[in-house]
Amino acid sequence: MKKILTAAAAAIVTAISVSSVPAFSAGTAMDFTGDDRVDVFDLIRARENGLEAEKLGLMADFLLGAGDGFKDEAGEDIPNDFTIDESCILEPKGTIHTGDGTYYGGGYVGGCAMLDPVSTDYWIVAMNLADYNDAQLAGAYLEVTGELGTINMLVTDLLPEGKKGDLDLYVDAFPLIAPKEKGRVPVSWKIVPLDTAENAPVCYKWKEGTTEFWCGVQVRNHRYPITKLEYLNENGEFVEIKRRPYNYFESMEMGKGPFTFRITDIYGQVIVDENIPLSTDDTEIIQGHVQFPK
Repeated sequence: MKKILTAAAAAIVTAISVSSVPAFSAGTAMDFTGDDRVDVFDLIRARENGLEAEKLGLMADFLLGAGDGFKDEAGEDIPNDFTIDESCILEPKGTIHTGDGTYYGGGYVGGCAMLDPVSTDYWIVAMNLADYNDAQLAGAYLEVTGELGTINMLVTDLLPEGKKGDLDLYVDAFPLIAPKEKGRVPVSWKIVPLDTAENAPVCYKWKEGTTEFWCGVQVRNHRYPITKLEYLNENGEFVEIKRRPYNYFESMEMGKGPFTFRITDIYGQVIVDENIPLSTDDTEIIQGHVQFPK
């Protein structure tokens, strides 16, 4: 399902101005934070600067690509009553974290994030409990920097004994950022967009034992980490699905599908993905239809 901004709404957005903030039309004219991109943080800054509610609503529609609302294949309205949920925002994009980097000799299977099979195209890393935050950063893509250089890594496992900021790198990755003989070194890291999300939608993996009476589902190939997953119930309401620390969203109420999912990332960005089938094959990766913006 595509998100569309109507021509009429776009014309109104283009014409809006307010005395305390710049006019926003296209491109960087909507950039209230001055970071050369337009995202949820520009909406927050516009609200802080006093942009009136009606104009904020139009700006939110523009950012979400909602326009006149979502419609399913039959032309029926899908609820479009959501706004940017600022409570979901973990941190500003590009936030730098610091801690100690170590290494481990494990393999590419069996991580606590249950992301098997993990492609060997990625360096993998285990994250401390505080930052992992009950799987909120499972599958996060990190840019990790040490004294010898910078590499990108995928969070697939836990470092239970680590303090906030600490990472445990795959053994072959550690020498790319620091001399292996040091064993423990200062590192910095930040969350970056997953590279495979550039030209592909989010996808889904159903947990072993899934039926129409109980199911577990993961969201994969998300550009940024996921903070919330909801499904559209038979009453036309979005219902949040509980997430487990091992990175599956589980429910006994969803039924047999197909499903319309609403997904929120750690920056408060929202996508709606419809017609996702339930699968009892826990090896199947089901392609979605949408992806988070940059």
